[in-house]
Amino acid sequence: MTTQTPVAGVRAAVRRVPAYPFTPTNEPIKLDQNENPYDFPAELKTEALSRMAAREWNRYPDLHADELRRRIGAFEGWPEAGVVVTPGSNVLIKLLTELAGIGQTVLTVSPTFSVYTLEAQLLGARLVEVPLNADFSLPVEALKAELGRHEPGVLYITQPHAPTGVVDSLAAVRDLTEAAGDWVVVLDEAYHQYSGTDYRDLVRAGEGRLSLRTFSKAWGLAGLRLGYALTSPELATQLQKLVPAFNVNTLTQAALEVALEQPGYVQARVQEGVQERGRVLAALADHPTCRALPSQANFFLLRTPDAAAAYAHLRARGIVTRRQDSFPGLAGCLRIGIGTPAENDALIAAVTELR
Repeated sequence: MTTQTPVAGVRAAVRRVPAYPFTPTNEPIKLDQNENPYDFPAELKTEALSRMAAREWNRYPDLHADELRRRIGAFEGWPEAGVVVTPGSNVLIKLLTELAGIGQTVLTVSPTFSVYTLEAQLLGARLVEVPLNADFSLPVEALKAELGRHEPGVLYITQPHAPTGVVDSLAAVRDLTEAAGDWVVVLDEAYHQYSGTDYRDLVRAGEGRLSLRTFSKAWGLAGLRLGYALTSPELATQLQKLVPAFNVNTLTQAALEVALEQPGYVQARVQEGVQERGRVLAALADHPTCRALPSQANFFLLRTPDAAAAYAHLRARGIVTRRQDSFPGLAGCLRIGIGTPAENDALIAAVTELR
């Protein structure tokens, strides 16, 4: 086995950080990435493919996906000038770290979505992580203390929280955003359809605030890669400077236009997901050794006596989940997405076998 020698010109911060922690697997029941278990409706896919075929593939797309920004703004009731789109909200997280984190501070909680911390480390920002409370709620006072201790940077608030699925009170989130002052406050709402929460009013109330949303979850379009930010035109102008030109391809734009024209399918799928989430949690409530933790997202945490053994047991039954037991406060935990009713039946049966 050979050992690779680091390329001398690569920044030390990049060499120190491990790659994104995900290993693809090929199991029949895929509950490891918080995806919508249903594909884009067949009739809408047919329409999207027709529009793709009609477009000129030899021409560059809109400079900043301007037509798509207009349509998203109309759908969200948001000024087009305050909409920024990129291929996935993870790209926006990287750009936001470039915008307000490099040479400054990235403030978040622990545990949290790993991309926040990964990008802070890769880009050499000062990373400050505050442990969640024992019930996984936001440590509001501790975060406020850190806001006052550091020069302004970027603060991430995730609602529902990942990976716990917890939703905090509106009062707590408002308190924290108001305390942030000149910080850039990112309200990551990737799973908001499943919790019924909506923080657009908090974004409107302050200049440096931003809502992060995605087509990867409730919309069932993770394979197309499209995320967007809703913010003030002033902040959008600064953020757009960091977005590469022509960054959303013509084919993705065509498909998203179709989705935005006929979004009704999303509500039906979210309703089923919420119902199934309740059914799965109720079915596992009396398990003798495992505890299914409450969630307001399209996933939940299962605390087990042994995460490695539980993961292997489920995988042997064709179900892939995501281990979370390396994170603070998540000993024994697996993160499990909500699938179709049949997939959830298989999950319940497999977890019931665990001891």
